[in-house]
Amino acid sequence: TQTLRTLTMDRVYEMPEEPNVDPISSLEEDVIRGANPRFTFPFSILFSTFLYCGEAASALYMVRIYRKNSETYWMAYTLSFFMFSSIMVQLTLIFVHRDLAKDKPLSLFMHLILLGPVIRCLEAMIKYLTLLKKEGQEEPYVSLTRKKMLINGEEVLIEWEVGHSIRTLAMHRNAYKRMSQIQAFLGSVPQLTYQLYVTLISAEVPLGRVVLMVFSLISVTYGATLCNMLAIQIKYDEYKIRLGPLEVLCITIWRTLEITSRLLILVLFSATLKLKAVPFLLLNFLIILFEPWVKFWRSGAQMPNNIEKNFSQVGTLVVLISITVLYAGINFSCWSALQLKLADRDLVEKGQNWGHMGLHYSVRLVENVIMVLVFKFFGVKVLLNYCHSLIALQLIIAYLISIGFMLLFFQYLHPLRSLFTHNIVDYLHCVCCHRHPRGRVENLEPSFDAEARQSVV
Repeated sequence: TQTLRTLTMDRVYEMPEEPNVDPISSLEEDVIRGANPRFTFPFSILFSTFLYCGEAASALYMVRIYRKNSETYWMAYTLSFFMFSSIMVQLTLIFVHRDLAKDKPLSLFMHLILLGPVIRCLEAMIKYLTLLKKEGQEEPYVSLTRKKMLINGEEVLIEWEVGHSIRTLAMHRNAYKRMSQIQAFLGSVPQLTYQLYVTLISAEVPLGRVVLMVFSLISVTYGATLCNMLAIQIKYDEYKIRLGPLEVLCITIWRTLEITSRLLILVLFSATLKLKAVPFLLLNFLIILFEPWVKFWRSGAQMPNNIEKNFSQVGTLVVLISITVLYAGINFSCWSALQLKLADRDLVEKGQNWGHMGLHYSVRLVENVIMVLVFKFFGVKVLLNYCHSLIALQLIIAYLISIGFMLLFFQYLHPLRSLFTHNIVDYLHCVCCHRHPRGRVENLEPSFDAEARQSVV
């Protein structure tokens, strides 16, 4: 499967519950015929559109307020963050739906005026209502889809029919998931950070700014939660994955604590050093941005040519740069849950690399401690009327708690944790004791094909 197809058009459908899988209806040996997928109301599309419109409206309102108060710099930065993320959102939706090769002037016009998500939402709702009216009727155009699934600890291969209309609705859902990540990490994160910074130095909290920060915070949390889900889908593309309410709740708490503590630390650090903090933050971002390219150049690999068959070398380079910018934006505020690997055909490292995750959180924890100490010892008392030591301690504790929820998820709640040849406890034991727990590895190694085994240490 081509990487960009995996990133933008991976198949995510509603599968029937396990009791509906009929082993008698197997088409061939070891292939089970599943019931046809169900279509559900596109709540995620409506929610993503609501977040986009709410953040856009509140950002433009604050631009108007800043302009009225002659606060030019605040107005310029607020408008810049909004425009950059909005343009990237439009390009993402156009790329996923391949509109440049279609005759859709209305859709292109709506994207041109930055209202692409609205027209796409209407298209998805019309498609859903059409499916609702035709419920129970057989579609003339169907395709077969196969996925592996773990049922009672055993791996089975399930095959089911997917209609063209359901596939189109699923493509809309996947497009909005990518859009939400673009909006969250290339727009909401810098917008929320900057508005918090303005609030600290101005000691004013107008209602419009509060609304903008609330929309940005919800967008960031939602985007980070989706980031985990999409990372699992990309790594285990051949498996049908289910995430229950407990798993989603654990991911949400983990990501909320991780991002809010990180962004607050960045804001307090920036408010303390002001312009002196820019070189440190810029260097931090550039290291993340160029790390995949340095590894790519050192590997001596050729530029991937499987991104899109109609792309030139320049088009491929633009897409890779966009992916790298998004990757850097995610890792600057939280862990991306994926390791970008430009020299690989799939562009991502599909192994469950505990070392990469451990390195990321170790470096981020050291950075956060340094920035908190700078705030504690050099922070101006006018900024806050609270004890700086207490604030610093609470932020570090919140970040450590987020790491705890992350470890909890991978140790006990990951939907495919039985595929790990090593888990969190094994890796920590390996790091602390400098030896591999061979006995545990032999007991935990699943009896699947060699292709499904992931070497992680």
